[in-house]
Amino acid sequence: MENNIRGGDAPIPCQLEANKNYAWCTCGHSENQPFCNGAHKTTGGTPPTIFTVEEAKEAYLCTCKLTSNPPYCDGSHK
Repeated sequence: MENNIRGGDAPIPCQLEANKNYAWCTCGHSENQPFCNGAHKTTGGTPPTIFTVEEAKEAYLCTCKLTSNPPYCDGSHK
């Protein structure tokens, strides 16, 4: 499996809740960017990255799928 497409061209600000599991889309096929909606199962994309945060916070999550710090944006989309 591989990353097939960009899910977007800019990060999406997200309010993340403490100790909640999130599934970040790694393949770009989800229509619910930056989160996984299961589209990788029918498109041959990569499975999501599951992550949690210890404290509630706002984070900018990558949609271009080129970040070297997933799921967070590192400016690779520029």
